Amino acid sequence: MINREVSMSGILYLVATPIGNLGDLSPRAAETLAGADFIAAEDTRVTMKLLSHLELRKPMVSYHQHNRASAGPAILSRLLAGESCALVTDAGTPAVSDPGEDLVRLCGENGVTVQSIPGCCALISALALSGLPTGRFTFEGFLPVNRGERRERLRELAGEERTMIFYEAPHKLRGTLEDLYEAFGGRRAALCRELTKLHEETVRTTLDQAVQLYREREPRGEYVLVLAGAEPRDRGAVSLEEGVALVLSRREAGERMKDAVRQVAADTGLSRNELYEAALKAANR
Repeated sequence: MINREVSMSGILYLVATPIGNLGDLSPRAAETLAGADFIAAEDTRVTMKLLSHLELRKPMVSYHQHNRASAGPAILSRLLAGESCALVTDAGTPAVSDPGEDLVRLCGENGVTVQSIPGCCALISALALSGLPTGRFTFEGFLPVNRGERRERLRELAGEERTMIFYEAPHKLRGTLEDLYEAFGGRRAALCRELTKLHEETVRTTLDQAVQLYREREPRGEYVLVLAGAEPRDRGAVSLEEGVALVLSRREAGERMKDAVRQVAADTGLSRNELYEAALKAANR
């Protein structure tokens, strides 16, 4: 039931919606959508399909990445006037890797109550399916579109020991997998796609195998990538000289210099460029 007694202003409800299977919408979410004065939707056409499934007709406004600067204050004004609003995204939990975070902050700054109506969240579903450690993890959302910026972000994560979670679109998957492999070597990973849908799939593999797989397979659907963190270590335990020794050992086993440096850098947190230069000098002595 919609609670109108919490404050004189209306309430912003963050309503999680299905990420593929309409059966996952909770009864509480359906009740909240029915009771709200209006709905703020990422894409009103997508939300209209959900409302049709629920046999609801509700006033809707658009709220998304490109109009949040103007739409946010307009929604706030209605909330301050006493109306209640259900905020929804096309799929999943609003305000998580989503412009809804700005609206939540705006409401907090103006004394408007915000309540969460929990439900589906792709990152949590993928983490549970991954088979990787779940006790500690970090959600990185979508990586930068610019490849230079994306590689810089991944370099910053080279020593991250927690399990990492990324979102990616199908048309960018191959490039992202190559950059992940370049940054992290052959770490364990899970590629989850089409979660809760008919063609749901989780591929538990390593990054090098994932790169090869998607050279041969066309990416389809939205992906959640779950990546193993770095092995726990004493940050000062591996010197550059020790790193070079590890590289040369892998070279003697037949590994290419570039691949050996990539993997040792990923495992130790050493600078890949410094390690490569030092290993090259050592190999040419």
